Amino acid sequence: MNEHKILILLALLSFMCSGVVMAETHRIIPAVQEMQVGRGALLLNSSVTVSYVAELENEATLLAKYLDEDFNIHLEKSVDIEGVIDLCIDTDFQSNSKEGYELVVSDEKVKITSSTAVGVFYGIQTLRQLIVKDKERWSIPEVYIKDYPVFSWRAFMLDEARAFKGKEVVFLLLDEMARLKMNVFHWHLTDDQGWRIEIKKYPRLTEIGAWRDSTQIGGYRGATYDGKRHGGFYTQEEIKEVVAYAAERHIMIVPEFEMPGHESAAIAAYPWLGTTGRQIDVPCRFGVQYEVMDVTSSRVQGFIEDVLDEVITIFPSPVIHIGGDEVKFDQWNASTSIQEYMTRQGIETPADLQIVFTNRISHLLQQKERRMMGWNDITGNKIHEYNTEADATAKEKLADGTIVQFWKGDLDLIEKTASQGYDIVNSYHYKTYLDYDYQKIPLEKAYEFDPVPEGLPKDLKKKILGLGCQMWGEEIMDNDKMYYQIFPRIAAYAECGWTLPGRKDYFSFLKPLKKLKMVWKTQGLMK
Repeated sequence: MNEHKILILLALLSFMCSGVVMAETHRIIPAVQEMQVGRGALLLNSSVTVSYVAELENEATLLAKYLDEDFNIHLEKSVDIEGVIDLCIDTDFQSNSKEGYELVVSDEKVKITSSTAVGVFYGIQTLRQLIVKDKERWSIPEVYIKDYPVFSWRAFMLDEARAFKGKEVVFLLLDEMARLKMNVFHWHLTDDQGWRIEIKKYPRLTEIGAWRDSTQIGGYRGATYDGKRHGGFYTQEEIKEVVAYAAERHIMIVPEFEMPGHESAAIAAYPWLGTTGRQIDVPCRFGVQYEVMDVTSSRVQGFIEDVLDEVITIFPSPVIHIGGDEVKFDQWNASTSIQEYMTRQGIETPADLQIVFTNRISHLLQQKERRMMGWNDITGNKIHEYNTEADATAKEKLADGTIVQFWKGDLDLIEKTASQGYDIVNSYHYKTYLDYDYQKIPLEKAYEFDPVPEGLPKDLKKKILGLGCQMWGEEIMDNDKMYYQIFPRIAAYAECGWTLPGRKDYFSFLKPLKKLKMVWKTQGLMK
């Protein structure tokens, strides 16, 4: 019997007299799938040794950082000497997910095992939350944990097109996502009110499109403006820095570049992108704008290809989000050239035109070995009151392989979309929008969100990849307001994405949340 199995056996013998009450005492967020708690604890000295295989250098380095910053414990790293903490890769490790791990703590040592580095990393996040003060020393309870996520897509979205924040804020948010085992940072970088990424072939996108003269106060319903110039953007080098920072924490960054609607900032920079060709300013007001791309123009198609070429060189994500939401069809209907194009091509409605355009982008991305993602508007279903039933009815079929992010419309559309073979990320706005106040989405409502809608046929449940929670920027011009909206609700969404429904309990969740709130208060994220 090898050392790993002996350690587990000894731990389990110690746990035989422990009960559910003890397990609840050491509850963390997100809740683990399986936990047994022993009667003892491992006491930590001010200096601890971690042993690890070479491929876990990144994880050992981050563990050292966490122990130093959180507990003032110095960690000695070693690939040769046996440590108090062992980080292990076991290719035979069995789990429901490649992100799964096993954590065993005896009164002598800690062992974290997974078949992947990401699994070990998540074991480290669990370990951070288990460490408690025992008189004058830090200690870890004897535990046996077997854990894995329910959903593969556990996303947080930040909209910086409306409110530019800068990389230090993004770093902080990525750190908190990592703490909560969230693995997708959906980065909304372009919209009507701002273009936030350097595209070298089109410098006016940031010279013009990254700046607006004023900002509507009080969101899109506000009646006044602040009169202050707002803007900013990321250079490609800065983007690479953020991507690398996220990758170290096993977070995939999915960039979103809106098309063909929400393009006013780009059209302000290059008017020929728009349907009318007229010069406009970067909008200062929020809400849905009327300016949309001329998707029938070969020059516009060339622009999109050029932008995506540069985007793909700096974002390694296999998924590129193209937005596709809230396209008002007025300008397309009023354009003689677009109507003539639709007639020649046999395209019956504006919704069909959008799908034809979107499918061209999908094909382009497939050639570059990337997968397209978009809001559920791209499926061609009517979900907005400002488009007529006739205009919003589509016969064209969305490209196979598209990931559909559901945010609006009848929930039956999720079943319809899944039955057509599309993977879905559930971001239903009434349940997941972090810009909504706590009256609309109180913490308990956020916690009760299930990415799998009630009544979805069993054979379609596998099409639900997971969930996204969205921090839209219309009402978050200052960071304190943004943090207030995010924390602590992001913890609820993290548990929705990780933990089996049968393991979730709201009142049990509130206990470890108190500890996280203290951490966030120390960081200035909560009052």
